[in-house]
Amino acid sequence: MPRRCPAARRLCRVWLVLPLALLLAACATPHVQRTDEAMTLPALLPDHVRAEDGARLPLSVWLPEGRPRGVVLGLHGFNDYRRAFEEVGEGLVAQGIAVYAFDQRGFGETERTGLWYGGERMARDARAVAGLLREHHAGVPLYLLGESMGGAVALLALADAPTRLSDGLVLLAPAVWGRSTMPVLQRGALWLAAHLFPDRIVSPPKGLNIRPTDNPEARRKLREDPLVIKATRVDALWGIAELMDQALLTSPPPGLPTLILYGERDEIIPKRPTCRWLAGLPAEAPIRLAVYPEGWHMLTRDLQAATVLADLAAWLTDPAGHLPSGVEVAGRQPHFCG
Repeated sequence: MPRRCPAARRLCRVWLVLPLALLLAACATPHVQRTDEAMTLPALLPDHVRAEDGARLPLSVWLPEGRPRGVVLGLHGFNDYRRAFEEVGEGLVAQGIAVYAFDQRGFGETERTGLWYGGERMARDARAVAGLLREHHAGVPLYLLGESMGGAVALLALADAPTRLSDGLVLLAPAVWGRSTMPVLQRGALWLAAHLFPDRIVSPPKGLNIRPTDNPEARRKLREDPLVIKATRVDALWGIAELMDQALLTSPPPGLPTLILYGERDEIIPKRPTCRWLAGLPAEAPIRLAVYPEGWHMLTRDLQAATVLADLAAWLTDPAGHLPSGVEVAGRQPHFCG
């Protein structure tokens, strides 16, 4: 009797299991956490923001002496929290610029850390905090600064704002890695995992050696900080992918001064989706782009952070002025975009 090869047996098992997996996946959906209806007025308090549903969003503040010449609201990246803006706050406060950063829902010291509340909810929080800062610092220019996921949240918040939410926008390596730019196998695996076991917690595969920054001290802080999420729920991965889908299709509001900063050595947000997003931005918009040849994903925490912070301070002081680094890209198309 002829023996069937191991490869054939494995293939048969795949074809037997796949329909069952797809059937099970159709019965489950990734979770987006619901929040309570509005029951109080949002408030800016010394160490946290109280949202309209009563949620407590921990807050860090860096204030210069006297009246600030500008106010920055920082929106952190995925699995990070408000401490991401420590270097930004310390650097800009010396320039007379105030910096506020809060933990977005599901991250840092918020309740139910690790759960995904959706891009729309995070954008609503960002709009609420920006409105509170407008009132608290009346007459002072307000800027949104979003890093990675925070950049996607900022784009969504500004797109849905009924009025001009800020006087300018800074995007640090914005998360525009939409699923349409991912490999087919990666998209399929994410869909299957999110619909089969959405609440499963997974860690990054060992051996990938993906670095968010070239600064070993910054990487050590990330490893040792208990508030930085190290293992992620599958439905949160699905959620960030959906948020990036939206960001890929969203441009800054017309007429809003915008500064985009990207590191050529970024291993988190790939070049291909970044190039696609940049190519879709309106040519006439007041958007400026700086690409750092030795920059990584966490530009304000890299070894060359001082260069990035100097550009940031210069732009916040004069959005039409010169960037000290000299790495601004004419035409918004970096050489690696082809």
